[in-house]
Amino acid sequence: MNKIILLVLSSLIYTQIAAQDEHLFQVNSIPLELRIKSNAVVRFNNVHIEVLAYNKFVFTNKRIITVFNKEGDYKIGAYQHYDENINILDLEVRVYNSHGKEIKKIKKNDFKDVSAVPGGTLYSDSRVKYLDYTPINYPYTILFETKVVYHSTAFIPSWRPIEGFYISTENAEYKISNSSGIPIKIKTSNFEDFNIEKLSDFHFKANHLKSIEPEAFSPDFKTFAPYLKAALTEFDMEGVKGVNNDWVDFGLWMNNSLINGTQELPQHVKNTIKQLTATANTDMEKAKIVYEYMQNKTRYISVQVGIGGWKPMDAQDVDRLAYGDCKALTNYTQALLKEVGVASYYTIIYGDNKLLDIDKDFSATQGNHAILCLPNNEDYVWLECTSKTSPFGYTANFTDDRDALIITPEGGKIVRTKIYSAEENLQEIDANIFLDETGNILADIKIQSKGSQYGDHEGIQNTTLKEQELYYKDDFWDDLNNLEILNMSFNNNKDSIVFTEDVKVKIPKYSSKAGDRLLFQPNVFNKLTMTPTRYTHRKLPFVIERGFTDIDTYQINISNILKVEAIMEPVSIQNKFGSYTLSITEVNNIITYKRELILNKGSYTKEDYQEFRDFCLSIKKHDNSKIVFNSKT
Repeated sequence: MNKIILLVLSSLIYTQIAAQDEHLFQVNSIPLELRIKSNAVVRFNNVHIEVLAYNKFVFTNKRIITVFNKEGDYKIGAYQHYDENINILDLEVRVYNSHGKEIKKIKKNDFKDVSAVPGGTLYSDSRVKYLDYTPINYPYTILFETKVVYHSTAFIPSWRPIEGFYISTENAEYKISNSSGIPIKIKTSNFEDFNIEKLSDFHFKANHLKSIEPEAFSPDFKTFAPYLKAALTEFDMEGVKGVNNDWVDFGLWMNNSLINGTQELPQHVKNTIKQLTATANTDMEKAKIVYEYMQNKTRYISVQVGIGGWKPMDAQDVDRLAYGDCKALTNYTQALLKEVGVASYYTIIYGDNKLLDIDKDFSATQGNHAILCLPNNEDYVWLECTSKTSPFGYTANFTDDRDALIITPEGGKIVRTKIYSAEENLQEIDANIFLDETGNILADIKIQSKGSQYGDHEGIQNTTLKEQELYYKDDFWDDLNNLEILNMSFNNNKDSIVFTEDVKVKIPKYSSKAGDRLLFQPNVFNKLTMTPTRYTHRKLPFVIERGFTDIDTYQINISNILKVEAIMEPVSIQNKFGSYTLSITEVNNIITYKRELILNKGSYTKEDYQEFRDFCLSIKKHDNSKIVFNSKT
């Protein structure tokens, strides 16, 4: 009888819970304002983290999401990483149609199970189970439930009440329970702007958060959307205990537990590197020799094993195998430098084309990349050790202008990597152009690139001839119809970090006819073609992450049959976003065209956007201005 009563009670409880959740599976119950500009709506997302010890926590998640279209499929989030320190206890998905009827159930063993790292990785001990589901119709709803035990606590799951662009949130909750006795620290950002409810120090709730639409030049999503980070002050990374009260503590742990003992080199390598640097007069000369030695000897291969993918391979293994990942190659280079008496610091950073900072106010396991830092008087020189082609000290476009964590014997320290100024990010185009009376063009062009623009150009030298031609026709000069590439040559000066392209081109019928007149656009090779998106009511601030300078000088030789009928006046524009100057002069059938555009890096308010757009539109208009020719006969 007791068993029967228990079964009845259990059934009643399940029915009650199901009834409470039933509306979450019905599409018509979603508030209209949450559907607008949303590819998906998170109906319910409950995250509970139970910290049991410095080396154990339990993660429980119940997540219900309704997907409206194909783009929303990527928002499902039905996956779970695991390895020998992450044990999946429960994993289940239920699929519901638009009417809230269950149409499919997927158990743990039915999930796809694959390596959790890209194909370029040599080997890894991290795997992921993920839902492989092709929807029959839209919209549909997914219920995803998981329970996971973590025995490595260096990474406490974060919380994003709004999970990205074009996804809204109906209900979300995040709670940490702590019975370990180890202090936990959290940091919340932008909660006040979204009315996130704080139920306790470690318990938060969010309701009715509308989707955010991306806008041109938007800053990183985390800078304006709600975000929570958490970390233990004592943690375990795959059996190695760490202390994390601040960045000094964290850096000491990395230095003493991860790096120390990994930098021994074979004796013949020590002898070789000392011989190579014997005549160098300064530490920077020695460092450059060591860097180029490392580049010539090794290649990059991702290796995601060891302590959380954070401990580098031994330097002697890198030397023997001649490969390594960012950690291994950085550590190997540091070991080589140590042999010749040059100080350097292993560095953790976010490597990305976008400017992503290590959060200097919140010590934790952050970053996705390792580089090397060389103290140089009052400044630093930064080395990207995964590239076989980067010049010594060049870091533009991937690790420039961001806060990074350097690991010193005294602990961790946050420093800023090199900022490339607008003046340094220079592109100069010099061209000798011949224009005949029918509008055809023949031109010799020299392009010199420095700073971040060096990185934009130098890769072309390593591509095939066909790819090089397509680069000029379909990318760099995609606005030029009938372009013919006659010749190309390249010079990469890695000492000065200047990349030079010499290109000879022909453009039949470049100029257009208007009766007896010939209409000619003198800015042949560097017109601004981009028009910033127009917004009636912009919602987000905007950022120009990298400034640059473009200087264009063309000598245009015109046919003796042609004469200038109309030519534009000089232009000069200056504002907080940069400057634009343009002048055109003509002497003895030679037109000199000079243009300079400077764009400043900076963060701006949404109210500034229209002025910036007007600046770009004005540049575009002047870049498309024409000279009018007619015939002398």
